Amino acid sequence: MVRVLVIVVAWLALAYLVVPLVVIVGASLTDSEFLAFPPQGLTLRWYAKVFEDPSWASSFVTSTALALASTLAAVVLAVPAALALARYEFPGRAALSALLLSPLVLPYVVLGAALLQFGGEMGLTRNFSALLVGHVVIVTPFVMRPVLAMLSPAQRVLEEASMDLGASPWVTFWFIVLPTIRPGLINGSIFAFITSWINVELSVFNTHAALNTIPVKIFNHVQYTIDPAIAAVSSITILVAGGAIVALDLTIGLNLLRGRPREP
Repeated sequence: MVRVLVIVVAWLALAYLVVPLVVIVGASLTDSEFLAFPPQGLTLRWYAKVFEDPSWASSFVTSTALALASTLAAVVLAVPAALALARYEFPGRAALSALLLSPLVLPYVVLGAALLQFGGEMGLTRNFSALLVGHVVIVTPFVMRPVLAMLSPAQRVLEEASMDLGASPWVTFWFIVLPTIRPGLINGSIFAFITSWINVELSVFNTHAALNTIPVKIFNHVQYTIDPAIAAVSSITILVAGGAIVALDLTIGLNLLRGRPREP
């Protein structure tokens, strides 16, 4: 009885998450001039309108480049920081850890305003570099936190054994440390990419008409008009996200993201 109840609750929760996505996709196919579900007729003209508008394509490119660059930078910064915090004792270690993880709890609006003011003193505002700096700040903790969780004392013993057998620090990292932290690194990178892609609060401080991310573009668009083109853009984003998950499962395997071996 309990098992049946759990299954029912799980399916209800899944439906609660999926139904809004179905509504968005359905509204993007409507033939009316306003958002409507069920769709009033079926058409792809709103998708054509999005693809014909170069500003939407530019926003997609900007969001993708920004998310990829900030995720890569976060990995480069977070892995050494996590290794240092997990392996060494030094004065101010706890304070440094709290500082590096603080973007997880600080409002992005506050961070955006602070970075805008700080960047203004250096002439680093309203350009791609300013956006990149801000996004690296907010996504780095998403990579560092799961990597830290993977660096256990038992794993440190394996590193010491590797070096005792003559392996260099780089070889030890590549063959011992990296396989151990890989699930956390991949999961953290996925969360970092998503966080960067959907961010509005911080991005809005450093965008302008010629430099927009998709979330900021949607945010600006809905202030003046609400038409099915918004649903079409959202549907494209949903399809891209779904495709990325399928690609990850086919290439890496979702079991490996949970630290389990892929089943034959």
